[in-house]
Amino acid sequence: MPVNTHPADTLQAAAQAAEQSYAPQWLDGFPTSQPGDSVLGSINTLPVIQEPAGAPAQQFARSPMHDTPSMILLLAGLLAVALCYHSGYKYIENFFHYMFSTRRRENLFEDHTVNETSILSALIANTCIVEGFFIYYAIRLLCPPLSPFLEGNVFPHIAIYCGLAVGFYLAQWLVYKVLGYTFTDALGSKLWLDGFKSSQAFLGLLLLPVLFLLMLYPSAGKLLLSVAAGLYLLARLIFIYKGFRIFYGNLSSIIYFILYLCAVEIVPLVFMTGVTYWTSGIYNH
Repeated sequence: MPVNTHPADTLQAAAQAAEQSYAPQWLDGFPTSQPGDSVLGSINTLPVIQEPAGAPAQQFARSPMHDTPSMILLLAGLLAVALCYHSGYKYIENFFHYMFSTRRRENLFEDHTVNETSILSALIANTCIVEGFFIYYAIRLLCPPLSPFLEGNVFPHIAIYCGLAVGFYLAQWLVYKVLGYTFTDALGSKLWLDGFKSSQAFLGLLLLPVLFLLMLYPSAGKLLLSVAAGLYLLARLIFIYKGFRIFYGNLSSIIYFILYLCAVEIVPLVFMTGVTYWTSGIYNH
């Protein structure tokens, strides 16, 4: 007949068996050595790495692409163009008419509607913003001593350069309006100003993909800035060509046209370059 045992007695017997099977071996601490240990000599005999593996760490350089206010400004210009495109797309379709046409008779293209004025303003604003970014990259590349200041204050510099681009555009518009009023009739002046505004608006669209590439691949700055300078020169040549067709009357007018190129196209650009560099230096100090 089986003998009934209490559960507590069973647990106590199991615990005693476990203690006997797994008794601790080092109650007084671990021994100083174990079988199979390797003996090390002095620490001075150990190998030392002279140089850390890999390239040395480089300081992170801030750029407009990593600056939130600067990117918001750029995207705001693109958003303005996108919002005005639906109502003013006909102006973009007639870009080449405004840039090249010198027809003296009135037609449907000669008067801007309110919608076309909106899309033109958005395109000009976009051009000035893009030019401000290019000025930033150009100064950082061509004037290395100013790079630390530019990288430390990205958005203030971008805002200053965009403002300079807007001021330069308005100054050119005013000069062309005065010259057109002085040397030609109202229709000729209007055709000339249409060519200036359309060429500048078209320039901003051409520069956009180049700017995106420049922000993604700043190491190709020299090449991409050269492309941007070429596009700017192309836009100016288109406008100058239209002005020559409007104002050219006889051989003697070539002399006046050369004077115009020096006084209106070359000198202001050189002056603008000096003002931009001076403004950068003043702000940094």
